[in-house]
Amino acid sequence: MATWSDERLGLAAMGKKNLRKIFPDHWSFMLGEIALWSFVVLLLSGIFLTLWFKPSMSELSYQGPYAPLRGVEMSEAYSSALHLSFEVRGGLLMRQMHHWSAMLFISAMMIHLLRVFFTGAHRKPRELNWVIGSLLLLLGTLEGFTGYSLPDDLLSGTGVRAADGFMKSIPIVGTYISFFLFGGEFPGDSIIPRLYTIHVLLIPGLLLALIAAHMLLLVYHKHTQWPGPGRAENNVVGFPMLPVYAAKAGGFFFITFGVTALMGGLLSINAVWKYGPYDPTKVTAGSQPDWYMGWPDGALRIMPGWESHFWGSTWSWNIFLPVIVLPGLLFTVLLLLPFLESWITGDKREHHLLQRPRNAPTRTATMVALMTLYSMFWLAGGNDLIAIKLHSSINNITYALRALVFVAPVIAFYVTRRWCISLQRHDNETLLHGYETGIIMRSAEGAYSEKHLPIDEARAFAMTVRDRGPAGEDDELKANGKPTLRSRIRTLYYEDDVQKPTTEELEEAHAHAEHDAHAVATLEGHPADGHQFDGHRLTEDEPLRGDH
Repeated sequence: MATWSDERLGLAAMGKKNLRKIFPDHWSFMLGEIALWSFVVLLLSGIFLTLWFKPSMSELSYQGPYAPLRGVEMSEAYSSALHLSFEVRGGLLMRQMHHWSAMLFISAMMIHLLRVFFTGAHRKPRELNWVIGSLLLLLGTLEGFTGYSLPDDLLSGTGVRAADGFMKSIPIVGTYISFFLFGGEFPGDSIIPRLYTIHVLLIPGLLLALIAAHMLLLVYHKHTQWPGPGRAENNVVGFPMLPVYAAKAGGFFFITFGVTALMGGLLSINAVWKYGPYDPTKVTAGSQPDWYMGWPDGALRIMPGWESHFWGSTWSWNIFLPVIVLPGLLFTVLLLLPFLESWITGDKREHHLLQRPRNAPTRTATMVALMTLYSMFWLAGGNDLIAIKLHSSINNITYALRALVFVAPVIAFYVTRRWCISLQRHDNETLLHGYETGIIMRSAEGAYSEKHLPIDEARAFAMTVRDRGPAGEDDELKANGKPTLRSRIRTLYYEDDVQKPTTEELEEAHAHAEHDAHAVATLEGHPADGHQFDGHRLTEDEPLRGDH
């Protein structure tokens, strides 16, 4: 069979190359796998649910086993959700696994995206993979919204009602968009079937295509790796796809599946029977969206009630700006981050070694500022609950959050950048003078000093594999003898960065350390025999690797 397939498809040559492809090993690389395997759990559980769910808004009288709703008029969609929960064997478990895996999918993508940016894995040649990852996050969020809207219960119906209001806030064309999507005036009789089609066909198809492209580019560009002895920009140190990596990835899938199953079996989520069927005349008290939709909701809550009237048309800035404009603007910024950084730094080289966040202070501080902005909006999404728990005025909390969305990111940027620069200084001290042992020594003159020992070679290598100064050239950054805007931004980008020690500084520090080691050994009663480097002897003709 293998020969037959190889003669017709040429699988042997392709398999020999790709099945032995090397993948580096580090715990942070598993974050992307959590997202991948959560998506697989989503597909498997979703296929199960489609066998019983009926995406219809036709009305019927419920006669199922859940007594509190028996005889209540409801849509066929809500009735089938109750049927799945109470009558289909394993139905409730699958419903809850599907919902929990959606939560894990989006959160894992978000954390994976942060890991990629903080470590510099978004740089050339992986800018397109960053764009694909950002699109996956956006589509995953939309997929989650369409999914939790399908049961047509009172809570999800409130979310759909809010979406209708968001669409209608778009000037001029908003009412037409809403009328087209709902098939008439809200709620119409078409929204659930249309959301179902989008949820099970359109967005999953796009997600599958983007995930396939993401994986193909990963294989083509090869995986990034952390710096260390033997690791360079032109190689990959790790384990082959078969048998090691495939076995580890397969085991990790079952761990992800098992954890999701435990969450689905033990932690209740989206108990639709408690809310009752959707009724356009009612709104559930304290209703809130899933966590990943909380930040636009928070922006909406703290936005002042601005409105304008032009030619008989009302422009609701208080809804349009926080829900339509702001998410689009922030997503565009997220999408363009690799290209903006490349333009500022002028760095056109390929990068396959990762950076520690401290070695790119401005980049790290920028993302922390964006995270803080997100957190402030997300916090505002629960301003009512904060007011209740703290016994405080919701108006005061809202005013405070209006200020914090502007002030907190600036503070976070400054603190993070200074923190990274301080860590750079500490790294230089460690490279030059070694680590503190906690042992206090007294000299013959009576002076006290702490004993330092040199760090191991692998750690020293990782600490010295970083650029010294701007990566690009400054020749083109002047116009008429004056710095351009790009030049000024680049200066601010690298301002106060601490450069790594030079080779001369390292050699001088090592010579000083050898002298101290000899003095200590003499005091302790045995001569020092060379400079020990945690079990590895450094000699004059063996410089510390990574200093370039």
